[in-house]
Amino acid sequence: MDRTSVLGLLIGVLAIVGGQILEGGHVGSLSQPTALLIVVGGTLGAVMLQSPYATFMRGIRMAKWVFRPPVSDPQKLIEQISSWSQISRREGLLALDAVVNELPDEFTRKGLQLLVDGAEPERLREVMEVEISTFEQEMKLSARIWEAAGGYSPTIGILGAVMGLIHVMENLSDPSKLGAGIAVAFVATIYGVGLANLVYLPMANKLKAHINRLLTQREMIVDGLVCIANGDNPRIIESRLRGYIF
Repeated sequence: MDRTSVLGLLIGVLAIVGGQILEGGHVGSLSQPTALLIVVGGTLGAVMLQSPYATFMRGIRMAKWVFRPPVSDPQKLIEQISSWSQISRREGLLALDAVVNELPDEFTRKGLQLLVDGAEPERLREVMEVEISTFEQEMKLSARIWEAAGGYSPTIGILGAVMGLIHVMENLSDPSKLGAGIAVAFVATIYGVGLANLVYLPMANKLKAHINRLLTQREMIVDGLVCIANGDNPRIIESRLRGYIF
């Protein structure tokens, strides 16, 4: 669990609600299901319209990374690649064939299989970098659905506010309803701007950070496999890979 994400979200929400209370307002005045429906539903529709189905669904599934980041252990990866290097120096590249089927990650499995099959170092790097490029493009396109939501949400909020004001104008004959009606109308704007800047845009940036971390891990794997293919010393390989850790 990413406690920073949970704490950040709580602080942002509590700051807004606390400010409302300190100004003498009521928390209940910020609770408007209709405004929430307009903002969330309108934003969802706009994002779905601009995104292919696969990209949209992948972005929705990636949302859990904000609170439960994908597992990544660079130190363990370095130790693993170093052990492969030692095995290849002692027993040859073919000895790594027994390791291939034990790997849970498809990307690592493919790279190691190319190494065992005797692919030239530069050819191995070329093939695996295509995989990395495709992975990066797919992941970042998926993360951008939240960035897009952050762009649409404030505008949909304004749309909700205008709709509320239209309703107010229809009741000009009853002055007692004007104040409350205007207040309700502008809650949609609060929802739109608040969700964009407290939820959608921060989520997009957090997902991009996780994607960059996964890309770095894949680059480590490729670099390590190429070093093994070149017959580099295990200690040199380990020292080189540690340069990726920050």
